[in-house]
Amino acid sequence: MKLLHIDSSILGEHSASRQLTQQVVQAMQAADPSIEVTYRDLAADAISHFSAATLLAAGTAEQARDAAQAHEVQLSAQTLAEFLAADTVVIGAPMYNFSVPTQLKAWIDRIAVAGQTFRYTEAGPEGLCGGKKVVLVSTAGGMHQGQPSGVGHEDFLRVFLGFIGITDIQVVRAEGLAYGEEQRSSALQGAKAQIAEAFSAA
Repeated sequence: MKLLHIDSSILGEHSASRQLTQQVVQAMQAADPSIEVTYRDLAADAISHFSAATLLAAGTAEQARDAAQAHEVQLSAQTLAEFLAADTVVIGAPMYNFSVPTQLKAWIDRIAVAGQTFRYTEAGPEGLCGGKKVVLVSTAGGMHQGQPSGVGHEDFLRVFLGFIGITDIQVVRAEGLAYGEEQRSSALQGAKAQIAEAFSAA
């Protein structure tokens, strides 16, 4: 099995989502040592945001592209190829200002490709990635599950993943991380217990 591990937090070693995605991947590897892991750190190696330059590069003949355009095309191709090759994707998704980090949105924009991950038909859009599983590690300073404030975070990610055909989504959640040390510790311990139960025998 091929696993794509995505981190997007800008907090480095202080990040709760990074700590939890690492534990998910380690638990899955312990259960299945044959898993091949590809890792992408969207904060340390940020993907440029989708722009007019991205579209221009894609629409320019290969031999006519300058160095910047060639890089844009290569970045899009590599990011998409990593995603398409993965059977399971573990995504670290902290909440920043009621949404996902811009680094994660930039990654999403590179894998939302008509004809590759979805297509439009006479009956409407059709997702093309139905065979994949996603483990979504959701962290937040506040409490947002089931609240309007969570619409741009977990709800957005579920809508996008569903759009490209992924319905096998497992959420590992740690909320209220900014509500004091006791609440933070409790939330992290709860998430770690969930990981141990869900993936130790995966």
